[in-house]
Amino acid sequence: MSANLFDNLPPAPQPEELFETLCARPGVRIERIVSTGQCSPPGFWYDQPGDEWVALLSGSATLRFADEATGRELRPGDWVFIAAHRRHRVERTDATTPSVWLAVHLAPPD
Repeated sequence: MSANLFDNLPPAPQPEELFETLCARPGVRIERIVSTGQCSPPGFWYDQPGDEWVALLSGSATLRFADEATGRELRPGDWVFIAAHRRHRVERTDATTPSVWLAVHLAPPD
């Protein structure tokens, strides 16, 4: 199976983010996320049981960690490793250009 990560992008803005699982195997899930202006709800923090590696392929975004004073501005090509249980949130995504993310989710060790 093959495809292009930039095929079938929804026009911005959209009411919801698009999540597509590209590959899943025991212990790992790879997904494409397309954001068109969405962000985490006020006061909400992700607290995931497994590690995540995420790269921003297009658009722009601000990723904030609970243990950092300011958000990280991300542009195409930037990637971040998010350790399990490191609280984080998406403070902003581009509302005019789709922000395409490639995320690799790793299951917690047994």
